[in-house]
Amino acid sequence: MEIKELAITANKIRQGILTATFNAKSGHPGGSLSATEIFTYLYFQEMNIDPADPKKEDRDRFVLSKGHVAPGLYSTLANRGFFPVEDLATLRHVGSYLQGHPDMKHIPGVDMSSGSLGQGLSCAVGMALAGKLKGADYNVFALLGDGEIEEGQIWEAAMFAGYRKLDNLIVFVDNNNLQIDGPIDQVCSPYPIDKKFEAFNFHVQNVDGHDFAAIAAAVDAAKAAKGMPSVIVAHTTKGKGVSFMENQVGWHGKAPSEEEYNQAMEELRKEAEELCQM
Repeated sequence: MEIKELAITANKIRQGILTATFNAKSGHPGGSLSATEIFTYLYFQEMNIDPADPKKEDRDRFVLSKGHVAPGLYSTLANRGFFPVEDLATLRHVGSYLQGHPDMKHIPGVDMSSGSLGQGLSCAVGMALAGKLKGADYNVFALLGDGEIEEGQIWEAAMFAGYRKLDNLIVFVDNNNLQIDGPIDQVCSPYPIDKKFEAFNFHVQNVDGHDFAAIAAAVDAAKAAKGMPSVIVAHTTKGKGVSFMENQVGWHGKAPSEEEYNQAMEELRKEAEELCQM
């Protein structure tokens, strides 16, 4: 895909995030919106996946360690063809397979159930190690939250990955600087993020997490770095794409009202029209 096409797809994914959380009357739009370009690039450009065969053995794997941003993953999977986009409106409804956190047993395209913060990287490391032991050719991608990396298990997993030289592991940190209780540097600062991962023998890059060209270059560089796992610290804006949600901690975990939803969708539809005319 060209960058324009990726941007149009990201816009659709953002609309799906808002539709899901609005209809659920709950959920986590802020971090879903900040990670949208990462989701879009991986699922529509980078990863070896097949919606018609979600469990194919040689597929690339993805672990959403910050599982509460499931609306972002679900909207991506739906737009990629793993299940109907219309099902996004059933998020968190009784009887819906689209639970509040990813469920690998019931949702096509989900490689690992997640939600308990700090645990996803360990799962991704295990998948990467399995690939090495089997001589498989797949890569494992993981998305962490910057608040999530305050969890100690993250660094146990990072230590193991660096020690075992898992160069088939590429980690993204969605560094939007906001967690549920406020700015991360005021809650329990994990900064400097890059230097910490360097200390665990990771290949480290800092990028603009909303710039597709920068994300693409970083992923290519990560795949070229042999003998060590990679981390891409993506500097993002929480609530990206919706004016009144951007950089507002209150949108970490609440759904828009009908008025807010209509305003947000109008903004995104206008952006989509402008993108199509470019």
